[in-house]
Amino acid sequence: MLKKIMHVDVPSLLTLRDQLAERIRREGPITFHDWMKTALYDPTMGYYNRTDLKRWGREGDYRTSPERSDLFAATFARYFRSLFVALQQPVKWTIVEVGGGDGQFAAGVLRTLQEQFSQVFSATHYVFDEASDDARRRARQRLTEFGDRVLFGSIKSLPPLNPGIVFTNELLDAFPVHRLKMVNDQLLELYVSLDAAGEFEWSLGPLSSSRLDEFCEEHGLKSVNGQIIEVNLGIETWLSAVAQKLQSGYLITVDYGAEAPELYGFRERHLGTLRAYSRHAFVDDILERPGEHDITTSVDWTQVVRAGKRLGLEVVGFEQQDKFLQREGLLEELQRRLTSATSDAERSVLTTSAREMILPGGMASSFQVLIQKRVAI
Repeated sequence: MLKKIMHVDVPSLLTLRDQLAERIRREGPITFHDWMKTALYDPTMGYYNRTDLKRWGREGDYRTSPERSDLFAATFARYFRSLFVALQQPVKWTIVEVGGGDGQFAAGVLRTLQEQFSQVFSATHYVFDEASDDARRRARQRLTEFGDRVLFGSIKSLPPLNPGIVFTNELLDAFPVHRLKMVNDQLLELYVSLDAAGEFEWSLGPLSSSRLDEFCEEHGLKSVNGQIIEVNLGIETWLSAVAQKLQSGYLITVDYGAEAPELYGFRERHLGTLRAYSRHAFVDDILERPGEHDITTSVDWTQVVRAGKRLGLEVVGFEQQDKFLQREGLLEELQRRLTSATSDAERSVLTTSAREMILPGGMASSFQVLIQKRVAI
C-alpha cells in the first residue's frame, strides 16, 4: 500500500533568522537595508506583522505618544479643526493616517471631533493606512463605533485629496536604511554576512546603489574615516507618493530626528543612530533574533524638508512636540477633562499624562512636529 506523500512548505517551518541565514548562504552578504526590511516587514514573521508579540504599551517594546496620553490625539484634533477653518471649512475633507498602529490615535481624534467639533466631524472621512495585518485587525476592532466614516486602505489607492490632511506619527524612523562607512577615504556599505559559526556579522562592500553616493553628494555629507551614517532613501519615495495624492492641504509628520549638521556630526554620532528596543530597553546586538525587536533610526529632517520642497510641499511649521502641544491647547484640553472627571484617580491619570507630554526634558521634547502645506508646483 502506497503512503500518501505530504508536500510541506519548507520555508514556513524555518525561523526568520534561518531564512535570512539561508539567503546569505545562497546569495552572499545582503545589505543591511534588505536585512532590516525582512526583520521588520516579512509578511508573517517580521516584527510588525507577528501576531504573537505585544509591541505597544507598558508590557510591550515601546510606547508611542497616543498610548501615553489621550491628550495627544485630542490636541491634534483641535489642531485639525484649525486647519479645517484655514481650508475654508470644506463640505467634505479627508484625514489620512499612515502607520496608525492599533488605531488609538484615530479613535482619539474622531471622538474629540465628534464631541467638540461636530461640523468638522460631519465633513470628515478618515482613511487608515497601516501595512501590518495584525495592527490593522486591532484597529478595525477599536474603530468599529465610527462605522463607514473610517476607510481602511492605502494612500496610493485613494483619489486625489482636495482638500486633505496626511498625518504620521513615528513612521519614517521605521523605514529600512542603508548603513555607510568611510574607510581609508572610501565610502563603503555595511552588509550582513555569516561568520564561521553561522551567526550574523557585519561586513563591508561596495555601495549597492549609485543613488547612495548621489545622496551624500546632494546633501554635502563628508564623513570622516571610521564614521557610520544611515541613509533613508525610502523617505523620498514615500514623500513622492504623498505629493501625488495631496492636491491641497497639509502633511503633518511627527517623529524623532535632527537636521543634517547635527545628525551627521562626527563627534556626536560617529556610529550613526541605529538602535533596537525590546521591553523598553536597548538591544545590545541588533543582528540577533531578527523579527523579535523594534529597529529604528533618527529622521534626517533636512532631507524631508528638501525633498518636500522639490515636490511642492512648503514648510509652515517645525518645532518640538512639547511646544507644539502646549501652543495648540493641550492645557485647555486637560482643564476641560479635569472639570468633567468623576474621581481623584481619573484626575491623577490626566495630570500625570499631561506632564509626560509637556515637561521639559520629557519624552515629547525629543520629538519634532513638521508641518508642510501643499502648494502649486
